Amino acid sequence: MTRHFMANDKDKGKDKSEEYVRQTGSLKERLGRVKTTRWWRFGIVALIYVLWTIWMGNPWLLLGLLLLGDIYLTQFLPWGAWKGMKNKTLKTIMSWIDAIVYALVLVYFLFLFVGQNYQIPSSSLEKSLLTGDFLWVNKVVYGPRVPQTPLHFPLAQNTLPFLNCKSYFEHPQLDYHRLKGLRNVERMDIVVFNFPAGDTVALKSPNPDYYTLCLQHGRDVVRNNKDVFGDIIYRPVDRRDNYVKRCLGLPGETLQIKEGIVYVNGKAVPQPKNVQYCYYVRTDGTPFSEDIFEELGISNEDQARGFVSAMEYVLPLTAEMKKTLESKPWVEIVQRIQPDPSETLITYPVGVDYGWTHANYGPIWIPKKGAKVDLTLENLPLYERCIRNYEGNTLEVKDGQILINGQPATSYTFKMDYYWMQGDNRDNSLDSRYWGFVPEDHIVGTPAIILISFDKDHSLFNGGIRWNRIFKMPNPDKK
Repeated sequence: MTRHFMANDKDKGKDKSEEYVRQTGSLKERLGRVKTTRWWRFGIVALIYVLWTIWMGNPWLLLGLLLLGDIYLTQFLPWGAWKGMKNKTLKTIMSWIDAIVYALVLVYFLFLFVGQNYQIPSSSLEKSLLTGDFLWVNKVVYGPRVPQTPLHFPLAQNTLPFLNCKSYFEHPQLDYHRLKGLRNVERMDIVVFNFPAGDTVALKSPNPDYYTLCLQHGRDVVRNNKDVFGDIIYRPVDRRDNYVKRCLGLPGETLQIKEGIVYVNGKAVPQPKNVQYCYYVRTDGTPFSEDIFEELGISNEDQARGFVSAMEYVLPLTAEMKKTLESKPWVEIVQRIQPDPSETLITYPVGVDYGWTHANYGPIWIPKKGAKVDLTLENLPLYERCIRNYEGNTLEVKDGQILINGQPATSYTFKMDYYWMQGDNRDNSLDSRYWGFVPEDHIVGTPAIILISFDKDHSLFNGGIRWNRIFKMPNPDKK
Protein backbone atom coordinates (compact mmCIF):
# COMPACT_ATOMS: atom_id res chain seq x y z
CA MET A 1 0.00 0.00 0.00
CA THR A 2 2.78 2.40 0.97
CA ARG A 3 4.64 1.65 -2.23
CA HIS A 4 1.47 2.28 -4.23
CA PHE A 5 0.95 5.75 -2.75
CA MET A 6 4.60 6.55 -3.12
CA ALA A 7 4.43 5.61 -6.80
CA ASN A 8 1.36 7.82 -7.31
CA ASP A 9 3.05 10.73 -5.56
CA LYS A 10 6.10 10.20 -7.71
CA ASP A 11 4.00 10.19 -10.90
CA LYS A 12 2.17 13.34 -9.85
CA GLY A 13 5.45 15.03 -9.13
CA LYS A 14 6.74 13.98 -12.53
CA ASP A 15 3.61 15.32 -14.26
CA LYS A 16 3.87 18.58 -12.39
CA SER A 17 7.55 18.89 -13.25
CA GLU A 18 6.94 18.30 -16.95
CA GLU A 19 4.03 20.71 -16.99
CA TYR A 20 5.52 23.64 -15.12
CA VAL A 21 9.29 23.38 -15.01
CA ARG A 22 9.62 25.00 -18.47
CA GLN A 23 7.80 28.05 -17.12
CA THR A 24 10.46 28.74 -14.45
CA GLY A 25 14.08 29.75 -14.48
CA SER A 26 16.26 32.04 -16.62
CA LEU A 27 16.15 32.28 -20.42
CA LYS A 28 19.17 29.96 -20.70
CA GLU A 29 17.60 27.38 -18.40
CA ARG A 30 14.28 27.49 -20.26
CA LEU A 31 15.95 27.03 -23.65
CA GLY A 32 18.04 24.19 -22.29
CA ARG A 33 14.93 22.25 -21.32
CA VAL A 34 13.20 22.55 -24.74
CA LYS A 35 12.77 19.20 -26.47
CA THR A 36 14.25 18.64 -29.94
CA THR A 37 10.80 18.10 -31.48
CA ARG A 38 9.68 21.46 -30.19
CA TRP A 39 12.74 23.14 -31.72
CA TRP A 40 11.81 21.56 -35.06
CA ARG A 41 8.23 22.80 -34.78
CA PHE A 42 9.45 26.30 -33.95
CA GLY A 43 11.90 26.22 -36.86
CA ILE A 44 9.24 25.28 -39.41
CA VAL A 45 6.75 27.87 -38.14
CA ALA A 46 9.46 30.56 -37.94
CA LEU A 47 10.58 29.87 -41.52
CA ILE A 48 7.02 30.17 -42.81
CA TYR A 49 6.58 33.37 -40.82
CA VAL A 50 9.81 34.91 -42.18
CA LEU A 51 8.81 34.08 -45.76
CA TRP A 52 5.40 35.61 -45.12
CA THR A 53 7.06 38.75 -43.71
CA ILE A 54 9.23 39.07 -46.82
CA TRP A 55 6.09 38.68 -48.96
CA MET A 56 4.34 41.35 -46.91
CA GLY A 57 7.32 43.66 -47.37
CA ASN A 58 7.15 44.91 -43.79
CA PRO A 59 10.29 44.17 -41.68
CA TRP A 60 8.53 45.30 -38.50
CA LEU A 61 6.53 42.09 -38.64
CA LEU A 62 9.75 40.20 -37.73
CA LEU A 63 9.07 41.27 -34.15
CA GLY A 64 6.41 38.57 -34.20
CA LEU A 65 9.25 36.02 -33.99
CA LEU A 66 9.62 36.99 -30.32
CA LEU A 67 6.01 35.96 -29.73
CA LEU A 68 6.48 32.68 -31.60
CA GLY A 69 9.67 32.01 -29.64
CA ASP A 70 7.82 32.43 -26.38
CA ILE A 71 4.92 30.21 -27.50
CA TYR A 72 7.14 27.35 -28.66
CA LEU A 73 10.28 27.71 -26.51
CA THR A 74 10.58 30.03 -23.53
CA GLN A 75 6.95 30.34 -22.34
CA PHE A 76 7.45 33.39 -20.16
CA LEU A 77 3.71 33.89 -20.74
CA PRO A 78 1.70 30.93 -19.39
CA TRP A 79 0.21 29.83 -22.73
CA GLY A 80 -0.47 26.30 -21.51
CA ALA A 81 -1.39 27.07 -17.91
CA TRP A 82 -4.82 25.47 -18.40
CA LYS A 83 -3.13 22.08 -18.84
CA GLY A 84 -2.37 22.04 -15.13
CA MET A 85 -6.01 22.51 -14.06
CA LYS A 86 -7.32 19.91 -11.61
CA ASN A 87 -10.94 20.36 -12.67
CA LYS A 88 -11.30 17.86 -15.54
CA THR A 89 -14.44 19.49 -16.98
CA LEU A 90 -12.86 22.93 -17.08
CA LYS A 91 -9.67 21.46 -18.50
CA THR A 92 -11.63 19.77 -21.30
CA ILE A 93 -13.45 23.01 -22.11
CA MET A 94 -10.16 24.92 -22.25
CA SER A 95 -8.63 22.27 -24.51
CA TRP A 96 -11.51 22.71 -26.95
CA ILE A 97 -11.21 26.51 -26.81
CA ASP A 98 -7.47 26.21 -27.44
CA ALA A 99 -8.04 23.95 -30.46
CA ILE A 100 -10.81 26.16 -31.88
CA VAL A 101 -8.78 29.36 -31.53
CA TYR A 102 -5.80 27.69 -33.18
CA ALA A 103 -8.01 26.46 -36.06
CA LEU A 104 -9.64 29.88 -36.51
CA VAL A 105 -6.26 31.62 -36.68
CA LEU A 106 -5.06 29.07 -39.24
CA VAL A 107 -8.23 29.43 -41.33
CA TYR A 108 -8.03 33.22 -41.05
CA PHE A 109 -4.54 33.32 -42.60
CA LEU A 110 -5.38 30.61 -45.15
CA PHE A 111 -8.48 32.47 -46.38
CA LEU A 112 -6.71 35.83 -46.42
CA PHE A 113 -3.48 34.94 -48.19
CA VAL A 114 -3.94 31.63 -50.04
CA GLY A 115 -7.54 31.08 -51.09
CA GLN A 116 -11.07 30.33 -49.99
CA ASN A 117 -14.19 28.44 -50.98
CA TYR A 118 -16.92 30.18 -52.94
CA GLN A 119 -20.40 29.10 -54.06
CA ILE A 120 -21.90 30.06 -57.44
CA PRO A 121 -25.28 31.58 -56.47
CA SER A 122 -26.68 32.54 -59.91
CA SER A 123 -26.71 31.53 -63.57
CA SER A 124 -24.75 34.49 -64.95
CA LEU A 125 -21.79 32.29 -66.01
CA GLU A 126 -23.69 29.22 -67.18
CA LYS A 127 -22.71 26.92 -68.75
CA SER A 128 -19.07 27.66 -67.86
CA LEU A 129 -19.94 27.59 -64.16
CA LEU A 130 -23.21 26.20 -62.85
CA THR A 131 -25.43 27.36 -60.03
CA GLY A 132 -24.47 25.15 -57.09
CA ASP A 133 -20.78 24.83 -57.98
CA PHE A 134 -18.49 25.17 -54.96
CA LEU A 135 -15.13 26.60 -56.03
CA TRP A 136 -11.70 26.95 -54.51
CA VAL A 137 -10.65 30.52 -55.32
CA ASN A 138 -6.90 31.07 -55.69
CA LYS A 139 -5.77 34.43 -54.26
CA VAL A 140 -2.08 33.93 -54.93
CA VAL A 141 -2.41 34.33 -58.73
CA TYR A 142 -3.20 38.08 -58.61
CA GLY A 143 -1.63 38.55 -55.19
CA PRO A 144 -3.76 38.55 -52.02
CA ARG A 145 -4.94 41.81 -50.50
CA VAL A 146 -3.76 42.76 -47.06
CA PRO A 147 -7.08 42.88 -45.16
CA GLN A 148 -8.58 46.34 -45.14
CA THR A 149 -11.02 45.24 -42.45
CA PRO A 150 -8.73 43.04 -40.31
CA LEU A 151 -11.18 42.34 -37.48
CA HIS A 152 -13.70 39.93 -38.96
CA PHE A 153 -14.96 36.39 -38.50
CA PRO A 154 -13.04 34.30 -41.08
CA LEU A 155 -15.91 32.04 -42.16
CA ALA A 156 -18.45 34.78 -43.00
CA GLN A 157 -18.23 37.49 -45.65
CA ASN A 158 -20.32 40.20 -44.02
CA THR A 159 -23.15 38.59 -42.02
CA LEU A 160 -23.01 36.02 -39.24
CA PRO A 161 -25.41 33.14 -39.92
CA PHE A 162 -28.30 32.64 -37.47
CA LEU A 163 -27.39 35.82 -35.57
CA ASN A 164 -27.96 37.90 -38.74
CA CYS A 165 -25.58 40.64 -37.64
CA LYS A 166 -22.32 42.06 -39.00
CA SER A 167 -19.42 39.60 -39.04
CA TYR A 168 -16.82 42.36 -38.85
CA PHE A 169 -15.79 45.51 -36.99
CA GLU A 170 -15.64 48.58 -39.24
CA HIS A 171 -12.60 49.93 -37.40
CA PRO A 172 -9.72 49.90 -37.87
CA GLN A 173 -9.69 50.36 -41.67
CA LEU A 174 -6.36 49.89 -43.45
CA ASP A 175 -5.27 51.34 -46.80
CA TYR A 176 -5.43 49.11 -49.86
CA HIS A 177 -2.28 47.07 -50.40
CA ARG A 178 -1.89 43.98 -52.60
CA LEU A 179 0.97 41.53 -52.21
CA LYS A 180 2.96 40.44 -55.24
CA GLY A 181 1.16 37.80 -57.28
CA LEU A 182 2.06 35.54 -60.16
CA ARG A 183 0.46 37.76 -62.80
CA ASN A 184 -2.17 40.41 -63.47
CA VAL A 185 -5.78 39.82 -64.48
CA GLU A 186 -5.95 38.75 -68.13
CA ARG A 187 -8.71 38.75 -70.69
CA MET A 188 -11.00 35.68 -70.46
CA ASP A 189 -10.06 35.09 -66.80
CA ILE A 190 -12.97 34.14 -64.58
CA VAL A 191 -12.59 36.52 -61.64
CA VAL A 192 -14.10 36.66 -58.15
CA PHE A 193 -14.41 40.23 -56.87
CA ASN A 194 -16.27 42.34 -54.35
CA PHE A 195 -19.41 43.89 -55.83
CA PRO A 196 -18.46 47.53 -56.61
CA ALA A 197 -21.97 48.93 -56.23
CA GLY A 198 -22.30 47.05 -52.92
CA ASP A 199 -20.79 49.85 -50.85
CA THR A 200 -24.28 50.97 -49.78
CA VAL A 201 -26.88 48.24 -49.21
CA ALA A 202 -30.61 48.11 -48.48
CA LEU A 203 -30.60 44.99 -46.31
CA LYS A 204 -34.09 43.77 -47.25
CA SER A 205 -33.61 44.47 -50.96
CA PRO A 206 -29.97 43.86 -51.96
CA ASN A 207 -30.84 43.18 -55.60
CA PRO A 208 -31.07 45.43 -57.54
CA ASP A 209 -28.37 47.53 -55.91
CA TYR A 210 -29.05 50.57 -53.76
CA TYR A 211 -28.33 53.09 -56.52
CA THR A 212 -30.76 51.44 -58.93
CA LEU A 213 -33.38 51.32 -56.16
CA CYS A 214 -32.95 55.04 -55.57
CA LEU A 215 -33.41 55.75 -59.28
CA GLN A 216 -36.51 53.56 -59.46
CA HIS A 217 -38.24 54.64 -56.24
CA GLY A 218 -36.50 57.83 -55.10
CA ARG A 219 -33.79 58.14 -52.46
CA ASP A 220 -36.12 59.36 -49.71
CA VAL A 221 -38.54 56.48 -50.30
CA VAL A 222 -35.74 53.89 -50.05
CA ARG A 223 -34.24 55.44 -46.92
CA ASN A 224 -37.51 56.08 -45.10
CA ASN A 225 -39.36 52.85 -45.86
CA LYS A 226 -37.54 50.31 -43.66
CA ASP A 227 -40.40 47.82 -43.74
CA VAL A 228 -39.78 47.29 -47.45
CA PHE A 229 -36.10 48.10 -47.95
CA GLY A 230 -34.64 47.56 -44.47
CA ASP A 231 -31.76 49.44 -42.90
CA ILE A 232 -29.34 51.23 -45.23
CA ILE A 233 -25.75 50.34 -44.33
CA TYR A 234 -22.26 50.97 -45.71
CA ARG A 235 -19.85 48.07 -46.27
CA PRO A 236 -16.04 48.32 -46.56
CA VAL A 237 -14.47 47.13 -49.84
CA ASP A 238 -13.39 43.67 -48.66
CA ARG A 239 -16.70 42.99 -46.84
CA ARG A 240 -18.90 43.58 -49.89
CA ASP A 241 -20.65 40.62 -51.49
CA ASN A 242 -18.54 38.38 -53.72
CA TYR A 243 -19.42 38.25 -57.42
CA VAL A 244 -17.92 36.11 -60.19
CA LYS A 245 -17.76 37.10 -63.87
CA ARG A 246 -15.44 36.83 -66.86
CA CYS A 247 -12.98 39.65 -67.56
CA LEU A 248 -13.43 40.97 -71.10
CA GLY A 249 -11.92 44.46 -70.90
CA LEU A 250 -8.54 45.47 -69.45
CA PRO A 251 -7.24 48.83 -68.17
CA GLY A 252 -6.67 51.42 -70.91
CA GLU A 253 -8.79 49.62 -73.53
CA THR A 254 -11.87 50.89 -75.34
CA LEU A 255 -14.79 48.48 -75.24
CA GLN A 256 -17.98 48.37 -77.29
CA ILE A 257 -20.83 45.87 -77.61
CA LYS A 258 -22.60 45.45 -80.96
CA GLU A 259 -25.54 43.05 -81.27
CA GLY A 260 -24.27 41.26 -78.17
CA ILE A 261 -20.71 40.80 -79.47
CA VAL A 262 -17.96 42.44 -77.40
CA TYR A 263 -15.29 44.45 -79.25
CA VAL A 264 -12.09 45.70 -77.64
CA ASN A 265 -10.08 48.36 -79.47
CA GLY A 266 -12.16 47.59 -82.55
CA LYS A 267 -11.57 43.80 -82.58
CA ALA A 268 -14.15 41.19 -81.60
CA VAL A 269 -13.32 39.29 -78.40
CA PRO A 270 -13.45 35.49 -78.93
CA GLN A 271 -16.65 33.97 -77.60
CA PRO A 272 -16.31 31.56 -74.66
CA LYS A 273 -17.09 27.97 -75.62
CA ASN A 274 -20.23 27.89 -73.48
CA VAL A 275 -21.52 31.41 -74.11
CA GLN A 276 -25.33 31.54 -74.00
CA TYR A 277 -27.88 33.78 -75.69
CA CYS A 278 -31.66 33.77 -75.48
CA TYR A 279 -33.52 32.03 -78.33
CA TYR A 280 -37.13 31.88 -79.39
CA VAL A 281 -38.10 28.23 -79.82
CA ARG A 282 -41.31 27.05 -81.48
CA THR A 283 -42.45 23.45 -81.91
CA ASP A 284 -45.12 21.85 -84.12
CA GLY A 285 -47.34 21.71 -81.06
CA THR A 286 -45.33 19.05 -79.24
CA PRO A 287 -44.59 20.33 -75.72
CA PHE A 288 -41.12 20.02 -74.22
CA SER A 289 -40.76 16.94 -72.03
CA GLU A 290 -38.74 16.73 -68.84
CA ASP A 291 -36.30 14.45 -70.68
CA ILE A 292 -35.59 17.17 -73.28
CA PHE A 293 -34.98 19.80 -70.60
CA GLU A 294 -32.73 17.31 -68.80
CA GLU A 295 -30.81 16.55 -72.01
CA LEU A 296 -30.27 20.26 -72.66
CA GLY A 297 -29.38 20.99 -69.03
CA ILE A 298 -31.98 23.74 -68.63
CA SER A 299 -32.85 24.45 -64.99
CA ASN A 300 -36.38 24.50 -63.58
CA GLU A 301 -36.02 28.25 -63.07
CA ASP A 302 -35.16 28.86 -66.74
CA GLN A 303 -37.98 26.52 -67.79
CA ALA A 304 -40.55 28.50 -65.82
CA ARG A 305 -39.14 31.85 -66.90
CA GLY A 306 -39.01 30.84 -70.57
CA PHE A 307 -42.46 29.28 -70.89
CA VAL A 308 -44.69 31.18 -73.33
CA SER A 309 -47.11 28.44 -74.40
CA ALA A 310 -47.11 24.68 -74.91
CA MET A 311 -45.38 25.24 -78.25
CA GLU A 312 -43.37 28.44 -77.62
CA TYR A 313 -40.39 29.03 -75.32
CA VAL A 314 -37.66 31.60 -74.72
CA LEU A 315 -34.57 29.71 -73.57
CA PRO A 316 -30.87 30.45 -72.93
CA LEU A 317 -28.85 28.20 -75.25
CA THR A 318 -25.24 27.53 -76.08
CA ALA A 319 -24.27 26.74 -79.69
CA GLU A 320 -24.26 23.04 -78.84
CA MET A 321 -27.69 23.21 -77.18
CA LYS A 322 -29.05 25.09 -80.19
CA LYS A 323 -27.70 22.39 -82.52
CA THR A 324 -29.33 19.69 -80.39
CA LEU A 325 -32.71 21.40 -80.57
CA GLU A 326 -32.49 21.97 -84.32
CA SER A 327 -31.95 18.23 -84.79
CA LYS A 328 -35.35 17.44 -83.25
CA PRO A 329 -37.95 16.85 -85.99
CA TRP A 330 -40.75 18.47 -83.97
CA VAL A 331 -38.84 21.75 -83.49
CA GLU A 332 -39.76 24.29 -86.19
CA ILE A 333 -37.86 27.46 -85.21
CA VAL A 334 -34.76 28.18 -83.10
CA GLN A 335 -34.09 31.87 -83.57
CA ARG A 336 -31.93 34.19 -81.52
CA ILE A 337 -33.92 37.01 -79.95
CA GLN A 338 -32.79 40.34 -81.36
CA PRO A 339 -32.20 43.26 -78.98
CA ASP A 340 -35.28 45.34 -78.30
CA PRO A 341 -34.55 49.03 -79.08
CA SER A 342 -37.14 50.02 -76.46
CA GLU A 343 -35.37 48.04 -73.70
CA THR A 344 -35.95 49.68 -70.33
CA LEU A 345 -33.25 47.98 -68.22
CA ILE A 346 -31.07 50.54 -66.48
CA THR A 347 -27.49 50.45 -67.76
CA TYR A 348 -24.34 52.05 -66.41
CA PRO A 349 -23.99 54.90 -65.59
CA VAL A 350 -27.16 54.73 -63.53
CA GLY A 351 -29.41 57.75 -64.08
CA VAL A 352 -27.85 58.88 -67.36
CA ASP A 353 -29.26 57.90 -70.74
CA TYR A 354 -26.64 57.44 -73.45
CA GLY A 355 -29.05 55.35 -75.50
CA TRP A 356 -27.15 52.17 -74.64
CA THR A 357 -28.66 48.73 -74.06
CA HIS A 358 -27.21 45.43 -72.81
CA ALA A 359 -26.69 44.29 -76.44
CA ASN A 360 -25.55 47.61 -77.92
CA TYR A 361 -23.32 49.43 -75.48
CA GLY A 362 -20.50 51.96 -75.64
CA PRO A 363 -17.88 52.72 -76.76
CA ILE A 364 -16.43 53.22 -73.30
CA TRP A 365 -12.81 53.69 -72.22
CA ILE A 366 -11.68 51.60 -69.23
CA PRO A 367 -9.58 53.61 -66.73
CA LYS A 368 -5.93 52.71 -66.23
CA LYS A 369 -3.59 53.56 -63.36
CA GLY A 370 -1.55 56.65 -64.22
CA ALA A 371 -3.63 57.44 -67.32
CA LYS A 372 -5.29 60.84 -67.66
CA VAL A 373 -8.75 61.45 -69.07
CA ASP A 374 -10.09 64.81 -70.19
CA LEU A 375 -13.28 65.52 -68.26
CA THR A 376 -16.37 67.09 -69.75
CA LEU A 377 -19.94 67.35 -68.50
CA GLU A 378 -20.83 64.75 -71.12
CA ASN A 379 -18.36 62.00 -70.08
CA LEU A 380 -18.22 62.82 -66.35
CA PRO A 381 -21.00 60.31 -65.43
CA LEU A 382 -18.82 57.47 -66.81
CA TYR A 383 -15.97 58.22 -64.38
CA GLU A 384 -17.73 60.02 -61.53
CA ARG A 385 -18.07 56.88 -59.43
CA CYS A 386 -14.40 55.97 -59.95
CA ILE A 387 -13.23 59.43 -58.92
CA ARG A 388 -15.51 59.82 -55.90
CA ASN A 389 -16.45 56.38 -54.54
CA TYR A 390 -13.41 54.26 -55.44
CA GLU A 391 -10.56 56.77 -55.25
CA GLY A 392 -11.85 58.89 -52.36
CA ASN A 393 -12.15 62.37 -53.85
CA THR A 394 -14.90 64.93 -53.46
CA LEU A 395 -16.56 65.80 -56.75
CA GLU A 396 -19.25 68.29 -57.66
CA VAL A 397 -20.46 70.36 -60.60
CA LYS A 398 -21.00 74.02 -59.81
CA ASP A 399 -22.07 76.64 -62.35
CA GLY A 400 -21.20 74.27 -65.16
CA GLN A 401 -17.68 73.67 -63.83
CA ILE A 402 -16.28 70.37 -62.51
CA LEU A 403 -14.69 70.62 -59.06
CA ILE A 404 -12.49 67.82 -57.65
CA ASN A 405 -11.50 68.28 -54.00
CA GLY A 406 -12.76 71.84 -54.29
CA GLN A 407 -10.51 72.72 -57.25
CA PRO A 408 -11.56 73.29 -60.88
CA ALA A 409 -10.66 70.24 -62.97
CA THR A 410 -10.63 69.62 -66.71
CA SER A 411 -8.89 66.24 -66.43
CA TYR A 412 -8.22 63.44 -63.95
CA THR A 413 -5.35 60.95 -63.51
CA PHE A 414 -6.50 57.59 -62.17
CA LYS A 415 -4.86 55.96 -59.15
CA MET A 416 -6.00 52.39 -59.87
CA ASP A 417 -6.55 49.95 -62.72
CA TYR A 418 -10.12 49.01 -63.63
CA TYR A 419 -11.67 46.01 -65.40
CA TRP A 420 -14.79 45.18 -67.40
CA MET A 421 -16.61 42.02 -66.25
CA GLN A 422 -19.45 40.16 -67.98
CA GLY A 423 -21.26 36.86 -67.60
CA ASP A 424 -21.24 34.11 -70.23
CA ASN A 425 -25.04 33.94 -70.00
CA ARG A 426 -25.07 37.19 -71.94
CA ASP A 427 -28.79 37.97 -71.93
CA ASN A 428 -29.31 36.98 -68.26
CA SER A 429 -26.35 38.52 -66.45
CA LEU A 430 -26.21 41.64 -64.31
CA ASP A 431 -22.63 42.76 -64.87
CA SER A 432 -20.47 45.76 -65.82
CA ARG A 433 -23.12 46.84 -68.33
CA TYR A 434 -25.32 47.70 -65.34
CA TRP A 435 -22.92 48.72 -62.54
CA GLY A 436 -19.71 49.70 -64.32
CA PHE A 437 -16.02 49.13 -63.79
CA VAL A 438 -14.41 46.83 -61.22
CA PRO A 439 -11.50 48.57 -59.42
CA GLU A 440 -8.32 46.60 -58.75
CA ASP A 441 -8.79 46.85 -54.97
CA HIS A 442 -12.04 44.84 -55.35
CA ILE A 443 -10.32 41.86 -57.02
CA VAL A 444 -10.34 38.72 -54.81
CA GLY A 445 -8.92 35.92 -56.97
CA THR A 446 -9.63 33.40 -59.70
CA PRO A 447 -11.37 30.00 -59.38
CA ALA A 448 -8.82 27.17 -59.44
CA ILE A 449 -10.96 24.06 -59.14
CA ILE A 450 -14.55 22.93 -58.57
CA LEU A 451 -14.66 21.21 -55.18
CA ILE A 452 -18.18 19.82 -55.52
CA SER A 453 -21.38 20.72 -57.35
CA PHE A 454 -25.02 20.40 -56.26
CA ASP A 455 -28.03 20.52 -58.57
CA LYS A 456 -30.88 22.21 -56.71
CA ASP A 457 -33.44 20.72 -59.12
CA HIS A 458 -32.71 17.16 -57.94
CA SER A 459 -32.66 15.46 -54.57
CA LEU A 460 -29.28 14.69 -53.05
CA PHE A 461 -29.38 10.97 -53.88
CA ASN A 462 -31.12 11.34 -57.23
CA GLY A 463 -28.79 13.42 -59.35
CA GLY A 464 -28.36 16.13 -56.73
CA ILE A 465 -24.57 15.79 -56.84
CA ARG A 466 -22.92 16.49 -60.19
CA TRP A 467 -20.15 13.90 -59.91
CA ASN A 468 -18.72 14.77 -63.32
CA ARG A 469 -17.84 18.30 -62.12
CA ILE A 470 -15.90 17.37 -58.97
CA PHE A 471 -12.25 18.53 -59.21
CA LYS A 472 -12.91 19.88 -62.69
CA MET A 473 -10.99 22.96 -63.91
CA PRO A 474 -13.54 25.79 -64.08
CA ASN A 475 -12.20 27.78 -67.05
CA PRO A 476 -11.50 25.76 -70.21
CA ASP A 477 -11.44 28.97 -72.27
CA LYS A 478 -8.10 29.98 -70.69
CA LYS A 479 -5.16 28.21 -72.33
